[in-house]
Amino acid sequence: MTDLKLLALDSEDLDVISATTQDAIVRVGDMGYAKADQRFALLMNRYAWEDGGNAKTGVRKRAALHFDRVTGVKVAGIDTNSLEGALELLTIRFTENAAPSGWVDLAFAGGGTVRLEVEVLEARLQDLGAAWAAKVKPEHAG
Repeated sequence: MTDLKLLALDSEDLDVISATTQDAIVRVGDMGYAKADQRFALLMNRYAWEDGGNAKTGVRKRAALHFDRVTGVKVAGIDTNSLEGALELLTIRFTENAAPSGWVDLAFAGGGTVRLEVEVLEARLQDLGAAWAAKVKPEHAG
């Protein structure tokens, strides 16, 4: 089982990261914005679709995702004081405003969102180690 290490510099690249992080579980306390470094980062337990998409339960992997050149962060529908609260990541999308700047929306189940204002899209996803059996395989109505 190979660890992923992905870089996104445009919307198509970010679509790949979005697909690989769909259904990731993110603890509210594991997200943060380092304003001085212009970096927003989060840790997650992502469902490894590439490894377990056809299995009965599949596997999860610990992963880190960060965005550079972030100039602002807006949060809606998420209790940022509930550090132990768990969120389920649904999608990540980039919308270009005045090229190459724009915003990145991280959409979570239940309607919560994190919007990152970025000078330019620059995101990195990296698996951090061992995988473990998922309790259930995420299901989507289709």
